[in-house]
Amino acid sequence: MELGLIGLGKMGGNMRERIRRAGHTVIGYDRNPDVADVHSIDELVNQLKGPRVVWVMVPAGVPTQITIDELAELLSPGDVVVDGGNSRWTDDEKHAEQLNARGIGFVDCGVSGGVWGLENGYALMYGGSVDHVAQVQPIFDALKPEGEGGAVHAGKVGAGHFAKMVHNGIEYAMMQAYAEGWELLEKVDSVTDVREVFRSWQEGTVIRSWLLDLAVRALDEDEHLGKLRGYAEDSGEGRWTVEAAIDNAVPLPAITASLFARFASRQEDSPQMKMVAALRNQFGGHAVESNEK
Repeated sequence: MELGLIGLGKMGGNMRERIRRAGHTVIGYDRNPDVADVHSIDELVNQLKGPRVVWVMVPAGVPTQITIDELAELLSPGDVVVDGGNSRWTDDEKHAEQLNARGIGFVDCGVSGGVWGLENGYALMYGGSVDHVAQVQPIFDALKPEGEGGAVHAGKVGAGHFAKMVHNGIEYAMMQAYAEGWELLEKVDSVTDVREVFRSWQEGTVIRSWLLDLAVRALDEDEHLGKLRGYAEDSGEGRWTVEAAIDNAVPLPAITASLFARFASRQEDSPQMKMVAALRNQFGGHAVESNEK
């Protein structure tokens, strides 16, 4: 099968390689000419035989919209566009409507696997019509992990990215739990080898996971994480998960707290904690620390 792939960054570049290893032809475009196979999206489309399948792996929002707009002008009825980035599911509905007006199919696909996906395969969650998904199925089969699992037709357009969004929200909460446990273990005097405690959890415990394996790997590289600053970004999907929970009146206390913890990580001197300290001093006479040098 032939595939056009737009966006050859950390994920897209490895996906191109995995698809090629499965015996398919991939024509890739990226703004970085050093990694691109062609010099423009126009050239990419012209090199594909119809009906074409073009997979988009660019940042969510404006970059994705610009790419969809260009493809809408270049593709023909019967072609299919796959958005494999981290777009919001509500954008999927707009993109599907925009492309369907020109007879072009649309499939949204949540992709998980990170830098390990090339060797291990990518977990895939996709949404769209049965017919459009069928046109892309050989590529899904090439990307997913070996075996029966690892991929799901989650539902109609938007379902793939919604499922991936919830996946990332759960990921936030799991990472936060490991991080809090690690900090507490590091804090007490009685535990003298926190790294090996984490390693012992990898076998036979109910909290073993790939994230735990990665935590041990990180501690092997930097036992007390002293080389890192306590700062964590969020991709946006954690925020969307919380917003969707509010819209649907679904309580998500763990995921919400983990998102807010990331916000707190960006404050070297938390304004909120200044107020908390001031109030504790006012009502209880608790000591406060001066910020004056």
